[in-house]
Amino acid sequence: MIITRTPLRLTLAGGGTDLPSYYERRGGVVLSAAINKYIYIGINQTFTDDYFIKYSQLERTREIDEIEHPIIREALKLHPVGPAIELVSMADIPAGTGLGSSGAFTVGLLRTLYSHKREHVAAASLAEEACHIEIDRLGRAVGKQDQYIAAFGGLSHFELEPSGRVHVSPLLIAQETMLDLEERLLLFFTGYARDADLMLEDQRRRSAEGDEEMLANLDEVASIGAATKRALEEGDSRRFGELLDQHWQNKRRRTKGMSSDAVDRWYQAGREAGAVGGKLVGAGGGGFLLFYAEDQASLREAMAREGLREVRFSFDHDGSRLVVRD
Repeated sequence: MIITRTPLRLTLAGGGTDLPSYYERRGGVVLSAAINKYIYIGINQTFTDDYFIKYSQLERTREIDEIEHPIIREALKLHPVGPAIELVSMADIPAGTGLGSSGAFTVGLLRTLYSHKREHVAAASLAEEACHIEIDRLGRAVGKQDQYIAAFGGLSHFELEPSGRVHVSPLLIAQETMLDLEERLLLFFTGYARDADLMLEDQRRRSAEGDEEMLANLDEVASIGAATKRALEEGDSRRFGELLDQHWQNKRRRTKGMSSDAVDRWYQAGREAGAVGGKLVGAGGGGFLLFYAEDQASLREAMAREGLREVRFSFDHDGSRLVVRD
């Protein structure tokens, strides 16, 4: 039995500039934080001559091409282990909630397959292969952030060249700043998000067509990302919170359906309760609201009155890793 653990993530700044439709024109910059909410994937040898796959559904098939789960199917085509394997996935947070679960799943699955073959793989290679599966083989309207933060972990800065090359570096923040973020960043579940692929497809199409409004919006996202990096590395957490709000106001204008009347109401309630700033995490339409709050008690009370459940977290510094080999 082999089990891997791969972290989900919070986008701190720059989300959207990591899609090929944008970074191939102007490059991209993303700040992301891995958190201690995980996807676990296990693989085990069986005594039956088939693939037994368990996720939100059950599949049993003798041929890789017959596997319905697209990521599992493509990963097994690249790494044809089996048949006679059982593959199981579990998650602390369900998919479709804006925390990068698809990218984390792909990275975790690849880590599991490499471990099963007893082969070493570097984090950068793992991330790039996961991007290849989702973007190139499956044609999904996703970026590169989720795969890279899942592979590397930590609080990381990703700079994307138009060629697609990703430069990875840790955010150079003081321990005091990191602890401040863990204390004052609060995460609340608003309900399941709309399909991220559908939300991002509009951005991909308009960026690829050279839509000036979309490109200008993403240019501002990149600028806010650079300012956010400076604020965090200078230890100015309040400025970081203000930039979260600036990012959210810009993000709301990007795509129809990014927010909703309910999300706007909850966000306003959070601001009135003293949150410096915040945003909806992920592609939009639902998922998690992230706030930076200097008065955490007041914000928690306000969100409780709105019926929103808090999910507490800390940062993960390991990235995707093997946790069980039996």
